[in-house]
Amino acid sequence: MSASTVAPGAPLRSLIPARIDRLPWSPFFTRMVAALGVAWILDGLEITIAATVASTFTDKDVLGFSSAQVGLIATVYLLGEVCGALFFGRLSDKLGRRKLFMITLGIYLVGSGLTALTLGNSIGWVLFLYATRFIAGVGIGGEYAAINSAIDEMMPARFRGRVDIAVNGTYWAGALIATIAQLVFLNNLPTSYGWRFGFALGPVLGLVVLVIRRHLPESPRWLIMQGREDEAEAEIAKMEKWVQEGDHLDRLPEVDESKAIEITPGTDLGYGALVKVLFQQMPSRSILGATLMITQSFLYNAIFFTYALVLSKFYGVSDGQVPLYFIAFAAGNLAGPLVLGHLFDTVGRRKMIAGTYLLSGTLLAITAVLFKAGSLNAVTQTIAWSLIFFFASAGASAAYLTVSEVFPIEVRAKAIAVFFAIAQCFGALGPVIYGALIGKGDDPNKLVLGYLLGAAVMAIGGLVAAFLGVDAEGKSLEDIALPLSAKAGGAKAGTKAGALDPYPSDIGRAATAAREARRAR
Repeated sequence: MSASTVAPGAPLRSLIPARIDRLPWSPFFTRMVAALGVAWILDGLEITIAATVASTFTDKDVLGFSSAQVGLIATVYLLGEVCGALFFGRLSDKLGRRKLFMITLGIYLVGSGLTALTLGNSIGWVLFLYATRFIAGVGIGGEYAAINSAIDEMMPARFRGRVDIAVNGTYWAGALIATIAQLVFLNNLPTSYGWRFGFALGPVLGLVVLVIRRHLPESPRWLIMQGREDEAEAEIAKMEKWVQEGDHLDRLPEVDESKAIEITPGTDLGYGALVKVLFQQMPSRSILGATLMITQSFLYNAIFFTYALVLSKFYGVSDGQVPLYFIAFAAGNLAGPLVLGHLFDTVGRRKMIAGTYLLSGTLLAITAVLFKAGSLNAVTQTIAWSLIFFFASAGASAAYLTVSEVFPIEVRAKAIAVFFAIAQCFGALGPVIYGALIGKGDDPNKLVLGYLLGAAVMAIGGLVAAFLGVDAEGKSLEDIALPLSAKAGGAKAGTKAGALDPYPSDIGRAATAAREARRAR
């Protein structure tokens, strides 16, 4: 078709998904992952820096904030993440992945950079600090929706699982960088300046990445779903050229015409219609996504935001030594997705997600028994955490992968935003519950109950994955979730010709509901 944009309601046929999925790994994909995956490094960097410098904010020679004022900093940042994910998730589905991952990174740079300029504890400066943390959170929250979508849509199917899981796991690389940087800054610079260098670290890294992102293409899959056929062809041609040049290939494998997908562009759902489609028309996948996201968020927030209290109150670790234990904790979290990631593509999504959730829950229960018996010290407790979260981190990263690949492309970014927001709301309960159980550190039995609760929560996630999981490994995104804009008609409308029909009936109902909503408008 020669027109640059297909009119709404006009069908088109495209081989673009198949052309992406047949590409070999090349330096182009390495650059893309590095440029887009930094979002999680920055998030880990931000949250860890805020946590490690929080105590210095109460120093009169620094900012002189009250403990209550400091406590709100993390809450405001997380609120910003939720708002950013919801706002930019919708825009990403409407305006494109590339525009949004440039804008969201720029917003983060502004917010985090301005945080370092907070100069006092007057009401104006307090509000300024909260505003800058909210802005930084908005940027990172927006990154989650746009980046997960872009990576999945431009990554060949056989690499998608391990890449997405590894990228999500790099949150802990950011946490490690922040911890080491703050140990250097706070121990070698005046306290009133050290924390500022910490908050400036993220924007410096972000500026470098912003330059690299300028050269990345728009998602050809998103473009074709918008009916912008000529633009989609131009972007996929660039990707194919970069892959050929990077691997010194004379030509790429031919793509069978039978693998074309037929769609009718035009589906655009707001959040109200989206939630209805998700939970009424796709109940099994929605329950799966919500459960995986909520359970991992609850456990992570519960342990991450209270581990320092456990070390100090039950094991007598000094504040100055806590970061050293955290380095080991973060290393275990980082290693899990990197070491286990490829198994989600080979052994399979369902088996690996269920296995990592159930195994981490079991190990946490064993740790609770050892803790109750008084068999652990600060070192062995940290080793236990590192082993537990070696598996939990891979599972948690796979939760984000699941949400980003099991829903139709037209609503992918919004779906990620919805489940991210739900998870954050439930996850916020974790630190509150565990903080109350820790109390003054005089009753370990209460914390044992907390550990058993966390183990049960992860077990629920594992069981749901075992029963409702989607065997998405090695499959094209269109073979996992039929686009809502798939053209009606035929036994397998919208699927690749000759392919097995892998979709549950709820996907078909969702596509029908979306088409009816379009016709009604």
